[in-house]
Amino acid sequence: MSVELLDGATIVNFVEEEEAFNGSVQDRFARLDADCDGFLSYTEMMKELQSLRIFETHFGIDTKTDPDEVANVYHSIFVQFDHDSNGAVDLEEFKSETKRMMLAMADGLGFLPVQMVLEEDSFLKKAVQQELAKLAA
Repeated sequence: MSVELLDGATIVNFVEEEEAFNGSVQDRFARLDADCDGFLSYTEMMKELQSLRIFETHFGIDTKTDPDEVANVYHSIFVQFDHDSNGAVDLEEFKSETKRMMLAMADGLGFLPVQMVLEEDSFLKKAVQQELAKLAA
């Protein structure tokens, strides 16, 4: 993890840089696709969501959560990605929904920079790295 400075423009620029964005999405999809069938099952996506521990911590402190509530949220997220409702997420669905979520984050952040703690392999960290590389060039 690292503390980074970013704003909505950093995220938008990353998403609009198709080669970098698509490469990052394809890499993440390939890592999540444990059985290499070209689709993400609910189980494969749930493992990723569980690893983030979004609902099990509050400002880094473990909290007790209702397992049914967490399961419902995970299911809702999966349904959001599964555009054709076939029970699996293909690369295009994954890329489309990831792009939509990234642009929603950019819109929410606006254009005033904020400091955030980012996971090293997160899409937001990749956006910051891309922005820094542009500034260095």
